[in-house]
Amino acid sequence: VQLQASGGGLVQAGNSLRLSCAVSGRTISSYVMGWFRQAPGKERDFVAAIRWSAGTYYADSVKGRFTISRDNAKNTVYLQLNSLKPEDTAVYFCAARAGYSMKADDYDYWGQGTQVTVSS
Repeated sequence: VQLQASGGGLVQAGNSLRLSCAVSGRTISSYVMGWFRQAPGKERDFVAAIRWSAGTYYADSVKGRFTISRDNAKNTVYLQLNSLKPEDTAVYFCAARAGYSMKADDYDYWGQGTQVTVSS
């Protein structure tokens, strides 16, 4: 299973970005798909996850601003980032595992990460 994250960039606070995670090698309907982020010098933190049935979970820090979705036909997961803040600056990673978890160590497959930088 290979994951390819894209869509990061440099934006001003208050603006939006949409991240994509294209999966190859296996259908994403087999997995819970998650997004994590890691700022310099910090641990990799949970951002959001989505089940095959489209049940979703969010970190409190992004609830109401970020939206995770999946397109099983395209084998792709998305993370819509709205109302971005400077503290959202990080490398964002997509990941996959068989069951739901908020722990990065529980995930089996990882994308390479995409940089999101939010200027004030």
